[in-house]
Parts: sequence; structure tokens; C-alpha cells
Amino acid sequence: MKIAVASGKGGTGKTFVTVNLARSIGTPVAVLDCDVEAPNSSLFLRGKLVSEQAATLLIPRVNEKLCDGCRVCADVCEFNAIAVIAGTPLIFEDLCHGCGACARFCPQGAITEVPHKIGMITVSASQNITLVEGRLDVGKALSVPVIRQVKAHEAATKYETILLDAPPGTSCPVVWTLSGCDAVVLVAEPTPFGLHDLEIAVETAQEIGIPLGVVINKDGLGDDRVLTYCNEKNIPILGKIKHDRRIAETYARGGMIVEEIPEYQAVFSRMWDQVQELATAGGKGNV
Repeated sequence: MKIAVASGKGGTGKTFVTVNLARSIGTPVAVLDCDVEAPNSSLFLRGKLVSEQAATLLIPRVNEKLCDGCRVCADVCEFNAIAVIAGTPLIFEDLCHGCGACARFCPQGAITEVPHKIGMITVSASQNITLVEGRLDVGKALSVPVIRQVKAHEAATKYETILLDAPPGTSCPVVWTLSGCDAVVLVAEPTPFGLHDLEIAVETAQEIGIPLGVVINKDGLGDDRVLTYCNEKNIPILGKIKHDRRIAETYARGGMIVEEIPEYQAVFSRMWDQVQELATAGGKGNV
């Protein structure tokens, strides 16, 4: 079962829900931190390092002895990653998406593909949890290839239960993270801004065709607009987490509330039961 945890914007408590949900499950689980531009699950799931490897993207390399400057490579590149100047191809590595079109269509066979490092993938183990964390290198712009490699990592594929900490928002990295999941948990704050971002996130999940439910974080802080919206749209409320100073204090020092504040163990255990029902039922009706 693959469950993504996402939100319409950053700062709503997406990672907070992911790590505490993982810790409350009690059986072996893989957590995939797909928020590769700002991964922070490891701040809470502090475990023993198992492995680390480079996340790479295949980029073109030109054999100048074979190249005749025909410009076909530049013409087929949709991302303007190749320019031919005075008959010599120039490769802009940070623009390349690794599609391979230049190598495929080069008439002279002058282009091969070589790995180009764009990030790191780290695997660590903490109690019953294996964390696979992707981290995009500073200055690199392509997060999707790193997310793909995190999801395909052998350390994750052997688990029956997988939680994916998605990037914030609704852009391509989020779509790639949610793709292939059995359900998505959308974390929202009960405020007008929280409702606005939730509506966009719901539209994205529905467009993908993935069952969804909502967790209301900091319940009691704002108003009932998020709850009203979910009831009107027949969206399951998977759980409510109180606006509780103890949670903020525990989270700020990297603690797990399911361990340090015992009453929340039951909250997250019930939440996981709801999530499983959501994924099994296909998200039909309130759970």
C-alpha cells in the first residue's frame, strides 16, 4: 500500500503527519522523502545510515571527431539545452532533462549519454522504519528525476507499506510523487488561506484519479471553512490534530509526539485505520 502525504502549500504539517503516522503504524514501513528541495524527515526519523548514492541524470557528450555540426541535436532538443555555434555543439547541463532525443536522432552517432550528478539519495533505518531521502543539489533545477529514483530505490520496493512525503504545492514534482499511489492524505490548516490551497490540492488529486482524504492540522486555530468544504464535497476527514502548544514544543526539538505525548498515539493510530479504509474503498464517501 502506497500512501502519499501532501498539501497545497508548505508549512501545513505534511512532514509532521508523515513521520508520526509512520511511527504509529507498528509494522515495517518505508518512508520516502520526495520533498527533495527541502527534505527534513531525517530530522525526526534519526537512524543508522544504511547507504547513500548519487542521483544522476543522463546528459549528452559529443564526440567532436564524429560531429559534423549538422544542428539536428539542437533542433530536436525541446529544452534548448544544446546550441551549435560555428559548427560546434555546446551542452548546457542544467537545462538538459535527459530525454535522450539528441543521441537518438544524431545522424553521425556522435552523441553518447553520461551520468551527471544532480543530488543524493540516502537510506537510513530507525526502529521499524526505513527512510529513503532524496536531496537535490544546490543550484540544480530538476527535482523530478531525483523523485523518480527515490520511488524506484530497492530499499523501498520490498515494503508492503510505503509513505511518501510529497513536495508542497501542486506542480510536476507533486504529480510525479502521487502517481501510482493508492491514496493521498492532504494536510490542511483551518484558515481561509488553508482552504484556498486545499481546494487546489483536491483538484490536482482528482485530476490524477487518486482517492483522497483530509487531515486538519492545528484544529481550533481558525474557523470551520475547511470542515464545511470537505462535508460539501464528500471528502473524508481522516483526523484532526489540535492546536496544541505541546506539539509545537515537541516538534521544534525534533521529537515525535506519538512518543512524547501519549494521547496522540491513539489519534494517529485511528488516522492510519482511516487511511487504510480510504485506500481500500477507493475514497468513496466519508470514512
